[in-house]
Amino acid sequence: MKCKTVGNRDASEHSVDAAKAIEPLAGGFAKIIIFATGIIGTGILAVPVLAGSAAYAVGEAARWKVGLSREPSEAKAFYATVGLAMIVGMLLNFTPIPPMKALFWSAVINGVVAVPVMVILMLIASNHMSSMAV
Repeated sequence: MKCKTVGNRDASEHSVDAAKAIEPLAGGFAKIIIFATGIIGTGILAVPVLAGSAAYAVGEAARWKVGLSREPSEAKAFYATVGLAMIVGMLLNFTPIPPMKALFWSAVINGVVAVPVMVILMLIASNHMSSMAV
């Protein structure tokens, strides 16, 4: 999978390629500080959000006690799922899967899955609203 970016360079396999693609705009400084700050900031924001949302989804589906407002002793399975999701995310760094491909395919899967989920939610909401009108 190749995608054209700044200056018609191919930057799709690794984050280093993406850093090289923004180099013409920001100079050599981009590869060291700007890009590293962006990657670290994205990780700091994304890891807890993704782990938490996965734990909420699994916990709600399994009808566990969920919530970060609960004590860990009260919601053991929920907090275990948060920890497991974070560990799985960290272990993905040690696989041969190119990160940019993983990002691309996760977005594709999310886009495909979102459509039936939204349809089901709209059907549930419309059935609920029609039963309230009676």
